[in-house]
Amino acid sequence: MSGAGAVEAKLAELGLTLPEVVPPLAAYQPAVQSGPYIYTAGQLPMVEGKLPVTGKVGAEVTPEEAKQLARTCALNALAAVKSVAGDLDRIKRVVKVVGFVASASDFTGQPGVLNGASELLGAVLGDKGVHARSAVGVAVLPLDAPVEVEIQVELEQG
Repeated sequence: MSGAGAVEAKLAELGLTLPEVVPPLAAYQPAVQSGPYIYTAGQLPMVEGKLPVTGKVGAEVTPEEAKQLARTCALNALAAVKSVAGDLDRIKRVVKVVGFVASASDFTGQPGVLNGASELLGAVLGDKGVHARSAVGVAVLPLDAPVEVEIQVELEQG
């Protein structure tokens, strides 16, 4: 089964549209499946092929802006999952979220930034969106992005 189902209807209810899959920046796939799991590549907060803002969180980018960018990353990750699964309604649960925050040297609010991604997944998927998570501060990310998020989901079998 392919197309828009209950998960995409929930996205629409939240005023969101699933974007096109962000093309890879290098030699990798946006998402791959292994058994019942789909692993996404790190997703930047690209909107229509561009980063809306660049820089370090806690310097050029506020934590509130970064939280919204993490939400965009999660939306892009769901698009990558759909590109492999065919239908987001096949998601049994989000297993793990890993987020990277390009941080000013004194910024320690990475978990709050990554709540943008976690809260989106919870709002869209309900209990299926509850996951384990790592929030990591880093010196720099590709294209000087403030945030990058990858997710692992388990699919329903059959």
